[in-house]
Amino acid sequence: MQVNIKSKDLNPSQQLRNKIEAKMSKLDKYFAKETVANVMCSEVKTGLAKLEATIVAGGLTFRAEESNADLYYCLDQVIDKLSKQMSRFKSRLVKKHKDQSEIFLAEIPDTEDAAESKGIVRTKRFSLTPMTSEEAILQMEMLEHSFFVFSDPDTGKANVVYKRKDGGYGLLITE
Repeated sequence: MQVNIKSKDLNPSQQLRNKIEAKMSKLDKYFAKETVANVMCSEVKTGLAKLEATIVAGGLTFRAEESNADLYYCLDQVIDKLSKQMSRFKSRLVKKHKDQSEIFLAEIPDTEDAAESKGIVRTKRFSLTPMTSEEAILQMEMLEHSFFVFSDPDTGKANVVYKRKDGGYGLLITE
């Protein structure tokens, strides 16, 4: 697996870069050599750093992030999160992507918990109301939800606004 390390508002040492490559290489056994892992080191606030890792393989995206004063701690947590994601969803991945050459599903360890058995526990139907993204954010806040689906009045397509961990808002636009 190829590891691309980028930074924003932070200059990671060569020692940290080597450690990132070494830790990410532990995930090599799950992916083909052509697979690319993107790692972003950034400073969120003074004294608080964030490490994000994204691996795209065979149409699947594995992503984890962690914020802490210690980037080495963040790295350990991100590697653990990525490993748990692969383990937790292994049976679903095997069913859907068994012919993928980019992911070595047989190498992923089985998980202990039975996340597979949860499935859909509730179905809700609603009509999409045409509104602007600002109106959708207001509606989402009034309902105290973390996301809101609405119809864009200009395009007529479904869009989603969501609350981000940093307190801001995100907008998903369908194509």
